[in-house]
Parts: sequence; structure tokens; C-alpha cells
Amino acid sequence: MAQALHPMLNTAVKAARAAGALINRASMDLDLLKVNTKAPNDFVTEVDQAAEHIIIDTLLTAYPGHGILAEESGSTRGAKDSEYVWIIDPLDGTTNFIHGLPVYAVSIALAHRGQVQQAVVYDPTRNDLFYASKGRGAFLNDKRLRVSKRLRLAESLIGTGFPFRKGDNFKRYVQMFESVMQQCAGLRRPGAAALDLCYVAAGYYDGFFETGLHPWDIAAGSLMITEAGGLVGNFTGEADYLFQHEVVTGNPKVYAQLVAILAPYTGVRDARTASAPDVVPAAEPAASLTPETALADALADARAPSPAAGAPVRVRKLDRS
Repeated sequence: MAQALHPMLNTAVKAARAAGALINRASMDLDLLKVNTKAPNDFVTEVDQAAEHIIIDTLLTAYPGHGILAEESGSTRGAKDSEYVWIIDPLDGTTNFIHGLPVYAVSIALAHRGQVQQAVVYDPTRNDLFYASKGRGAFLNDKRLRVSKRLRLAESLIGTGFPFRKGDNFKRYVQMFESVMQQCAGLRRPGAAALDLCYVAAGYYDGFFETGLHPWDIAAGSLMITEAGGLVGNFTGEADYLFQHEVVTGNPKVYAQLVAILAPYTGVRDARTASAPDVVPAAEPAASLTPETALADALADARAPSPAAGAPVRVRKLDRS
């Protein structure tokens, strides 16, 4: 790498490459892979767990006082009250991986006081390393990333992700899909959100939207986009996307057009009304919602001993024996 990386970003790169090497080795003999199901169509493999273990070991060896929020092990490792929290998806695109489809990635982000400061997304099949430091830009290998310059949604390529879990609102998604599809040049669904977000940062996509995502799916990729000049929000254009399980992003012009289409389909308004029926949602100004406060809420929710109904439930690490 030509440019000098922040020491914490350099550690994240080391962890991502180590996990990627393990994933590549495992991909050579998928018939021996042990697969378990967290929920219908939601899989976890021993590779997810081993990659996460390598990542966390690497990070905590360098920074033993830091906290951890990881997809498979939650917050069981690391310091519980640190201002620094690593947000980890060891294998984003597990379903692709177990089917031999080479579209998956390792995603690692570092938040300081709720603000994402460092990000790495590593695609081991292509040896593509996306990385970003807040205020210092986003890069693919050594190439500076910028979002696309397209102005019209009608000329834009948009990425998305299909719902797949039991209980997902499939009918609502089909309506969203139809609304966007009729107004853009094309829709794509590769199946790894971390890479999708990086593709927006790189200008491969002009925009992206998806529902049902968690902080570890979004944290690293969202910093790539903002450092590449793009915008990220929930379907109403507010900045609390990390905690609301819906995200839309794009270059500034396309982002605005996508928000206009997707706003009627937001689940944020319904969630707020259900949790506080006596409070008018409009009473809270959008300006008060930031990615930093949203991430802090997400981390607090992940660590809560009794999560509220509807909150994401973390899965215990499976016995490898």
C-alpha cells in the first residue's frame, strides 16, 4: 500500500486478510463444511466462527482494552465499556459462500464514541481491499474511490438485497422493487451487503437499498460511501440507518431520488409509533439523529440483558466438535 495507514486501520487490514486466507482455504473443499441454521434461510458455518475468532484475536492482541460487537459472538469478548468498539462481520454473504458463489467479504469497522472512524471490507476471492479512515478518504487497494456522477435515476444501476428471513415483509419489498425497477436502468442483487456498499463508493452502483440489515452489515461500508462523497440514510433520509434495519445510499443526486421513492415504505415510522404511541414522530427533528447516536443505540441494544421485542437476537457460537 502506497499511503501510510492509521495504526488501527492497519491492524484491521491484518485481521481481515487473515480471515480471508482462512475463508479461501475453506472454499476449496465446501463438501466438508459444517453448516448450521440460525433461522430459516439464515446460515452460519464453522468458517464464520473461525474467521471471527481470528479477527477478534488479532484486534484484541493489539488493543486489549477495546470493545467488540460481532455477528456470531455479539459482545461476549472485549471490554464492555470501552470508547472504542470493533464492529465485525466475519463472512458477509454466507449463503453465497456455502454454494460456491464467489461473492462474499470480511467486514470490520472501528467506532470511537459511537462514530465510525476506520473501515475495512476485504473480498478474498478477488484480493480486493476496500478501506477508509474518517476524513482521509476511501480506497480500493491504492486507488482513491469516488461515487458516480450520474444525475438521473433513469440512467442508474441500483443494488439491492432481497428479504429472506421468516417474518420479513415480502409484499412490501415487492412493491418497493417494482417502484424502483420502473424508474432505474437496472437492479442487481449479488447477496453481500458489505460489498454492495463498497460498490456504491467505487461508482459501480449509483445507489443501493435494503431492509433487515444489522450494524455489522453496514458500519464499514457506510464509511466508505461517505468518504467517497456519497450519502447514506434510512428510507426517509434520516441518519439513523444503522439501528433501523433499512438503508438507502447513493451519490447525492441519485440518493435524493431513491429517498423520494422509498419514503412511503419506511418501517421507521411504524416502529417509533409502536414503541411510543403517544409521541408524534414528527416531533423529533431529523437533524437530531446522527449515525453516531444511532450506532451508540445499536451497541447499547446488543449489550442489553433483555432485548426488546423485535430486536436482533445474537446466536451463540456453535460447538465445533
